[in-house]
Amino acid sequence: MAEQVLGKATMEKLVSLSQRRGFIFQSSEIYGGLSSCWDYGPLGVELKRNIKEAWWQAMVRDRDDVVGLDSSILMHPGVWVASGHVSEFSDPLVECKNCNQRWRADDLKGDTCPACGGPLTEPRRFNLMFKTFMGPVEDEANVVYLRPETAQGIFVNFNNVLNTTRKKLPFGIAQVGKAFRNEITTGNFIFRSREFEQMELEYFIKPGTDREWFDYWLEERLNWYLRLGIKREHLRPRQHTKEELAHYAIECSDIEYLFPMGWSELEGVANRGSFDLARHAAGSGRSLDFFDEETKEHIVPHIIEPSAGVDRSTLAVLCDAYDEENDKDEIRVVLRFHPAIAPIKVAVLPLSRKEGLAQMARQVYADLRRSWIVQYDDTQSIGRRYRRQDETGTPYCVTIDFQSLEDNQVTIRERDSMNQIRVPIPELKSTLAAKLGGEELFVLPPGGQVWKQETPPGQAR
Repeated sequence: MAEQVLGKATMEKLVSLSQRRGFIFQSSEIYGGLSSCWDYGPLGVELKRNIKEAWWQAMVRDRDDVVGLDSSILMHPGVWVASGHVSEFSDPLVECKNCNQRWRADDLKGDTCPACGGPLTEPRRFNLMFKTFMGPVEDEANVVYLRPETAQGIFVNFNNVLNTTRKKLPFGIAQVGKAFRNEITTGNFIFRSREFEQMELEYFIKPGTDREWFDYWLEERLNWYLRLGIKREHLRPRQHTKEELAHYAIECSDIEYLFPMGWSELEGVANRGSFDLARHAAGSGRSLDFFDEETKEHIVPHIIEPSAGVDRSTLAVLCDAYDEENDKDEIRVVLRFHPAIAPIKVAVLPLSRKEGLAQMARQVYADLRRSWIVQYDDTQSIGRRYRRQDETGTPYCVTIDFQSLEDNQVTIRERDSMNQIRVPIPELKSTLAAKLGGEELFVLPPGGQVWKQETPPGQAR
């Protein structure tokens, strides 16, 4: 077989793999699908959950200056008037006079329709918020909006959180939740969709300390992606020009990722100043300030906001983990997830379905699944099962063979190097815990031995 030219992740490959292995499906697929809406399958929901858990751990649980919140999706419409979303949250819309397709004017490089080359209308503003009605009567008095961001739920709860936690400046409020934007143009898989999930922190600081905290959070957030296993060369910060700034922002920088379609925003870090608290204080008639016991002054805090997309983070992780390599006469596709976010941590693979072997494998499986998400697979050849686990990003496979019945030992195969060690079953759980925590495969437990070495220790093929 002639050697194939191997490529890295493309959007077509990711969509195919996601559908085939149960990461992401087209929403309402049996009805023809719904544009830019996606369902997360059995593996996708675990990957997404792990990313959110990693964010929450880093932003809330590992810190003593940040607390959490889960605010309602539906809010009083006055919130969106005060925040500026009713008047300012819009994109320039143009329409093709020939084919009637609509486009964001600022996404176009020329003055003709990208689809048919026809002439375009003059740009007009298009508000991105979804409207709905609360109650049985559908009139303007009952209009509410699906929130286009989670941040406003934090701002309007500023006093509630301050009074119940008695935090001192600087402190933050974190939230993970759904948001909705009626985007003019969507696409690039889950990169831009109309229903998405955000991970946002609003960090309240004393005015005058903006530069210090903006730089701190930009670096902190960049380092978080590195800890997820994303390659440094695929990440870069980019400062917004004055023309790009949102209506609330004094300053903003994006953390961009090199997606298959090019450099695009992964997360934004914004200095929102005192805009939000001042606007909501004026709109509600309620004071939203902080009393400084040291200076005996009432302060309206400034706000630094790191705002990340769960779906974009998931896409970046998939892109960065995707790899292909020649393996004999086949192409090996592997997702090299960091163990902390891999959907399945361990797969248990009995070499045969024969009763004694299957019983031992089921016992191993039952023991391991108390600690991790573990998959049991006894279908097809062991080679094909390894390939399935490679494609789903499982860091370690545990194989139970006929020798296991004699020596009470099993084989651990490492996904990235395909090296193998053999360990006693009583040492299995502690060994896997160490490996998932970053220990080299060939650091052996008592009674362990190197079983198969495909590549040098610590190296992927």
